[in-house]
Amino acid sequence: MSTRGIFVTGTDTGVGKTVIACALVRALREKGARVAVMKPVASGAFHTPAGLRNSDALALMEAAGPGYPYAYEDVNPYCFEPAISPHIAAKEAGIAVDAGMIRQKYDRLATKVDWVVVEGAGGWFAPINEHQTMADLAWTLAVPALLVVGLKLGCLSHARLTRLGLESHGVPLAGWVVSGIDQYMTRIEANLETLERLFGEPPLAVVPHLPAGTDAIALTEVARALAERAISF
Repeated sequence: MSTRGIFVTGTDTGVGKTVIACALVRALREKGARVAVMKPVASGAFHTPAGLRNSDALALMEAAGPGYPYAYEDVNPYCFEPAISPHIAAKEAGIAVDAGMIRQKYDRLATKVDWVVVEGAGGWFAPINEHQTMADLAWTLAVPALLVVGLKLGCLSHARLTRLGLESHGVPLAGWVVSGIDQYMTRIEANLETLERLFGEPPLAVVPHLPAGTDAIALTEVARALAERAISF
């Protein structure tokens, strides 16, 4: 079986992409799959003796299991300190984000595993350089997208726009997940019904609002549901 990949994107920043991506990684490993992870571009990092590190990338590496064999730079080739739009952070650092180089790293990771789970940054059209966005990166990697819909006021428009963006870039939608990011959200069922009509299929999972810091291990059932669907991606 050839290596398969999935690009975890979201309707916005802060919608729970990392939690969902980590849950999927753990579930695939539970099924016996060898899984590599990537956070190709990350802005918002802290200094360590080994260099800048991003918490999302580290969480993905932890989910991939103890003794993860790949270097941090393979997982997160572009890491910037300020928590701002990646293309602005890259410009301030004097670095040009190269989607082709990311594809090369992806291909190297893919040679020894069954799955590569890639997490984007921000929303679908978040810029990565002066001319390309996360959408272009997903297209370059030639993998389907798993869309995390942050359940909040405005999510119906965000979801529709993202769906149209996927279609315009020719990136297949592997499925969608609802993430309850707003604990005060009302009319949840009505919004879920509208989203289901929009996508033409039910969500792979509905993740309720979780307290800050909840570990992805708490999403075991959600993760298993995602992994079951992932087999057919």
